[in-house]
Amino acid sequence: MPRGRALFGAVLYGVLGFGAAFAFAYWGLQRVSAGLGAVFLATVPLLTFAFALAHRQERFRWEGLIGGVFAIAGMAVIFREGIGAGVPFASLLSLFAAAVCFAETGIVVKAFPRVHPVSMNAIGLGEGGLMLLVLAMLYGESLAVPELEKTWFAQVYLVIFGSVVAFTLYVFVLRRWTASAVSYEGVLIPIVAILLASWLQDEEITWTFAAGSVLVLIGVYVGALRRPSDAPVPEPSRVASER
Repeated sequence: MPRGRALFGAVLYGVLGFGAAFAFAYWGLQRVSAGLGAVFLATVPLLTFAFALAHRQERFRWEGLIGGVFAIAGMAVIFREGIGAGVPFASLLSLFAAAVCFAETGIVVKAFPRVHPVSMNAIGLGEGGLMLLVLAMLYGESLAVPELEKTWFAQVYLVIFGSVVAFTLYVFVLRRWTASAVSYEGVLIPIVAILLASWLQDEEITWTFAAGSVLVLIGVYVGALRRPSDAPVPEPSRVASER
């Protein structure tokens, strides 16, 4: 188990990545569709890049600024679509706060001494779960044990694959790649979530929403994924050694 600054980093990882981020995401998704919420989370790579610059973990790239312009334009369209559909502004703001917390989580892991992925998530998940339990009790939410089989199935999936396996792999890769590189996984979230929400929950995909989503994804691609044309391509052996 970690000690000193390493322990403080693990605690901060739990506060931001699980306690605050999931609280904001859950509260925002009460009044926002899954597809709309996923687009907000797609901004995590750009936010991570911005925070990495602020913490001096990475260098500035013009692609990041251009991508940010596209992302802001897309967010403006989505905000207008969400508000026009009767979605509270506070819910949209809550989802953005969740994206900020997720982005800063990767920076925290890189900024503090190394901790084994299992130990890091044992502390982070345990602390984050306790925070969410306290918040649920303070807000008077029901703590009843689920009765439906599909609810239990969802819980088992979230606990084993969505939490233990996913976040252990997340920390494992984050120790070997940059924070902005690992955050690229967020690009796939809107595509999968929108398709699943349309299929399972019969959520309507409007043209305005689709246009805003495309702008956000273009911004994420340009700002986080696209390699500059004049950038040298590293040799495979060097990439392996650097990662």
